[in-house]
Amino acid sequence: MKLAIAQINCIVGDLSGNTGKVLDYARRAKNAGAKLVITPELAVSGYPPEDLLLREGFHLACRDALADLAKEIYGITLLVGHPHVAGNNLYNAASVIRDGKIIATYLKNQLPNDSVFDERRYFEPGCDSCIFNLEGIKFGVNICQDIWQEDPAMRAREAGADVLLVLNASPYHMRKQVLRYQIVRQCISETAIPIIYANLVGGQDELIFDGASFAMNDKGEVTHQFDEFRETLGLVELQNGAPVPGEIAPPQALEASVYQALCLGLKDYIGKNGIRGVLLGLSGGVDSALTMAIAVDALGADTVQAVMMPSRFTADISLSDARTIAKTLNVRYSELPIGPIFGKFGDTLEREFREPQQQNTPDITEENLQARIRGSLLMALSNKYGSIVLTTGNKSEIAVGYCTLYGDMAGGFAVLKDISKTMVYRLCRYRNTLGHVIPERVISRAPSAELRPDQTDQDSLPPYEVLDAIVEAYVEHDISLQDIIGMNYAEADVRRVVQLIRLNEYKRRQSPPGIRVTQRGFGKDWRYPITSKYRDEF
Repeated sequence: MKLAIAQINCIVGDLSGNTGKVLDYARRAKNAGAKLVITPELAVSGYPPEDLLLREGFHLACRDALADLAKEIYGITLLVGHPHVAGNNLYNAASVIRDGKIIATYLKNQLPNDSVFDERRYFEPGCDSCIFNLEGIKFGVNICQDIWQEDPAMRAREAGADVLLVLNASPYHMRKQVLRYQIVRQCISETAIPIIYANLVGGQDELIFDGASFAMNDKGEVTHQFDEFRETLGLVELQNGAPVPGEIAPPQALEASVYQALCLGLKDYIGKNGIRGVLLGLSGGVDSALTMAIAVDALGADTVQAVMMPSRFTADISLSDARTIAKTLNVRYSELPIGPIFGKFGDTLEREFREPQQQNTPDITEENLQARIRGSLLMALSNKYGSIVLTTGNKSEIAVGYCTLYGDMAGGFAVLKDISKTMVYRLCRYRNTLGHVIPERVISRAPSAELRPDQTDQDSLPPYEVLDAIVEAYVEHDISLQDIIGMNYAEADVRRVVQLIRLNEYKRRQSPPGIRVTQRGFGKDWRYPITSKYRDEF
């Protein structure tokens, strides 16, 4: 028999749109000769619904949407994910629908409550297996986290399952597919049954779901691998309950995968929220250049506006490179010099700055003022045009506070929020392999905020390869100071970077949402207090 994986892009709360898409894919699967179609986890509601799940009206609407969907399913069996109310409890569930009726419902056993997941806030765990028969094959059902633990899959096997169907809303991070393969192979080694893995695709706020659905036989061999980052109807042929080798999408290089994740995340954030377009400050530097390239690739040049806001500290080559990038990418481009505005601010503040306790010498105050003028101009254009401002700061800067509140942090979406500076350079070089849009000297010149004469980032920060390694170790892997120093990094650098991470939590709390691509970003999975006396010591 043939089964189908509906690797679809759902929108949280769009119940009619989601069920309509499920129905469309079910009909396409039926026309392709499939007898069974599997959707991702919580396909009816979208994932994650978060506190929508605390509203009774949402439960009732999901129930009605599922009932309406069931009435349309004939000639094929559908396995669909949805929220499910039983008694006073809410469950993360999957139902088997056939001939207009729900014939079985599985309740997710293992509820993740770490990283970006908070399912125990909403759901109760199930404890039973679910087996259904189709053309002589007994199918078991698990949902996502279930296969990360031994019991749910073993219960399905003990109940007689020949094949295990797993519905997933598994968020993307770098090298996530390698981890999924490991988990599924471990599950197969324990149960000795094939697994069909159906995953969600699309962007939902800061999360990216990469799809990449697949099938493995009872030896842990990949028999099918479907594309990343796009909707697809994946077809899997079964013979005697075993998947017959079929479509295998080739693996992508890390930079290609991350770049596609960023494009999908931006496209879905703008599209799903009905935003007209985007604008950003184009400085002639590497971060804004990459952000604009992603915006154009994701949204089209006609929806992107670039604004260069030079000051007396802006290098001529920065202005020239900004013009070149904008022309190459064919976006609307404006230049708004901030010198006169900065002068007026200085005149207004002069008396305050001359108070006896002040030395009236330029310092970080004047640097931040320039950034805040630029932020105000961008937000004014955002209001006038109905576009959203994309911030251009990267993870390295956000980690250590090398960014200005109400300045370069002003905006609605942070494309590079989880991208280290070293990865920014890698992505720029990758993007240029698709078509040269970022001038080489933008990539090769020393990075600078250009807020004072002859300024470079390394005036006040360790080299980015050192900074990024420390941030990754401390933020993404929770490695202690002592162990990071043991990795041959200078103790002074480690202590300074960790101190900056701690001191700048208040800034990160006020930053816009951004796309998560690492194992731990500054979003759902980073919950440190602003007020804390604890210090990492040894």
